[in-house]
Amino acid sequence: MSVSILRINTAGRAIEWLSWQAAVCLHARDLVSWTYGEEIMAVKGGYCRLTGQQSALTLNSIIACRGKVIDPGRSHPPLTNKALFRRDQHVCLYCGRLCIDAELSRDHVKPLSRGGLNCWTNVVSACRRCNARKGNAEIETLGIQLLALPYMPNHAEYLALSHSGRILGDQMLFLKRQFPAQSRLLPENQHALRNLLQNPRSPSQ
Repeated sequence: MSVSILRINTAGRAIEWLSWQAAVCLHARDLVSWTYGEEIMAVKGGYCRLTGQQSALTLNSIIACRGKVIDPGRSHPPLTNKALFRRDQHVCLYCGRLCIDAELSRDHVKPLSRGGLNCWTNVVSACRRCNARKGNAEIETLGIQLLALPYMPNHAEYLALSHSGRILGDQMLFLKRQFPAQSRLLPENQHALRNLLQNPRSPSQ
């Protein structure tokens, strides 16, 4: 089964993606406080020696668990190209061209050689042509303006950006409630970014 189960804490904060096997273990350890979302899988276990009945467990798409978990609000999500390109909706934030992964690169708005950091708030998706043109310069010296500002996703948005499988509708709806206001995964922000694709800039601008 390719669908993952979203684990949240009892306060409703999104924590991590689980395999169905890991979810079964949490149920078996009686760590699941409540479940939410659609039923995605029925798991059958062993037979009771006394009654002869087979145990069964229904797994939901979202489970809230007790136990000590790391507060996702205190950690910075790791920076990967996969998540970065998804954050920027696969748009070059210099020329506005929609690209596939192979055509994109990670560009440091303030170059590393000039004291810039390799962090979410200093990197954008750029097509290779724009990245090569910008080179080691700062955008102010070239007269270039970003089409959208870089930002660091919170933990809930990062879970959506980094997930490689299928995210169910109720899982995405739950995550979206915790996205930052500037998230490009929110419909209103996606619409604004798509408008840029109608009039992309020339890489020479």
